[in-house]
Amino acid sequence: MKKLSRGKKLAMAATGVCVVAAIGLRVGMIVTESKAIPEPPKMSEIKPALTVTAVSPAVAEWPIKLSATGNIEAWQEASIGAEVNGLRLNEVKVNVGDTVKRGQILAVFSDVTVRADMAQAKAAVAEAEAMLAEAKSNADRARKTQAPGVMSAQQISEFLTGEQTAAARLESARAELASRQIRLEQTQLLAQDDGLISSRTATVGAVISAGQELFRLIRAGRLEWQAEVIAAELPRLRVGQEVTLTAPGGLATKGTVRMIAPTVDRNTRTALIYVDIPSNTGLKAGMFARGDFSLGQSTVLAVPQNAIVQREGFNYAFSIGGDNKVAQIKVEIGRRLGEQVEITQGVEPQAKLVATGTSFLADGDTVRVVDAAEVLTGSK
Repeated sequence: MKKLSRGKKLAMAATGVCVVAAIGLRVGMIVTESKAIPEPPKMSEIKPALTVTAVSPAVAEWPIKLSATGNIEAWQEASIGAEVNGLRLNEVKVNVGDTVKRGQILAVFSDVTVRADMAQAKAAVAEAEAMLAEAKSNADRARKTQAPGVMSAQQISEFLTGEQTAAARLESARAELASRQIRLEQTQLLAQDDGLISSRTATVGAVISAGQELFRLIRAGRLEWQAEVIAAELPRLRVGQEVTLTAPGGLATKGTVRMIAPTVDRNTRTALIYVDIPSNTGLKAGMFARGDFSLGQSTVLAVPQNAIVQREGFNYAFSIGGDNKVAQIKVEIGRRLGEQVEITQGVEPQAKLVATGTSFLADGDTVRVVDAAEVLTGSK
C-alpha cells in the first residue's frame, strides 16, 4: 500500500472538519426550528365566534283554537216588493246602505186612479145605504100589516127579502170600499222591519207589477259568519263558543256560535257553523273571513321564534353548555302565538338556549353570552 503524501493527508483532514461543521450547523437549525413551534392555545384563550343572548323555555298557558273559513252573510233578508199592480212609481225615499225603521216609507206610487176608484166605492156605499133604508121601511110596514086582504103573503115576503138583499149589497159595497182603502195605503211602500237596505231596483217613473221586488232589507242589520268545518271537528264545538274573526285587510271582531247545522254535506263532509256577528263592526255581507274557535287552554313550552332556525327542512335550536360552547339540537315545533313558538319535542324546560344570532352559528361554536340590555346599549 502506497503511503499518502503529507499534502493529501492535510486535504483529507480539512474536508472532514468541514463535514462535521456542516452537520453541526444543520442540527442547530433543526433545534432552533423546533423551539419556534407555538404551543396550542388554552380553552380560555379561544376567541368566541359570536356574541349572543340566552333564553330558557317558558311554561305558559296558551289558548286552544280551531281555525276555519267561510263567508259573511245576512242573518235574514227581507224582500220588499209592490202589492199594487200597474201603478207608476213617483218617489224613492231610500237608497242602498240606508238604515230604516219598521213602518218607514221607502217609496210612493201614483194614487190618482186609486183615489178615483175609492170615490166610486164611497158612492156605491152611499147608494147601498139608501136602498137599504127604503127596503127596511117597506119591510117594517109589511111586518106591521098582518090583517088579511091588506097585503098578500107574496108581497110581505118580497118586502122582507128586499130588506135582506139591500143589507147584503151594503156589506158588499163597504167591503169594496175597504179594499180600495187598502189599495190606497199600498201606494206607500213601507219597511217591514228595522234593518239595512242591501239592494234597490226601484226606479222613479217605472210602472210596477204586483209582486215585483224593489228593495232587499237585512233585518236588524244583523250579519252572521257561515263557516265550513269538517265533520271530525264538530264534537269540539258547541253553541255559545267565542270566535275571533279576521277579514281581508286585518279587520277583526268577536262572534258567538249561534247554531251548528244538523246535517253534513255528503260531498264535502263539512257542516256549516252559524256565528252571530255584533253590529257596527265594519264587516260587510259577502266578505270572506277566517275564524278561530276558542276551545280552552293548554300548557306549552314556548321560546322566542328567533331561537329557532330552519336548516334542510328541519327546525333546530342551540343549547349553551358550561364552557359556552353551543350544541345544535333538532326540535319539533307547534303553534305560534305572536313572537313565541311552541316547542313540542327536543328541549327541556331547564335548557339554556341561544336567543339571537342562531342563523350564524354552527354546532360546537364558542359564544359570548350577554344580557339583552347589554346588546341594545352596545356596552361590553
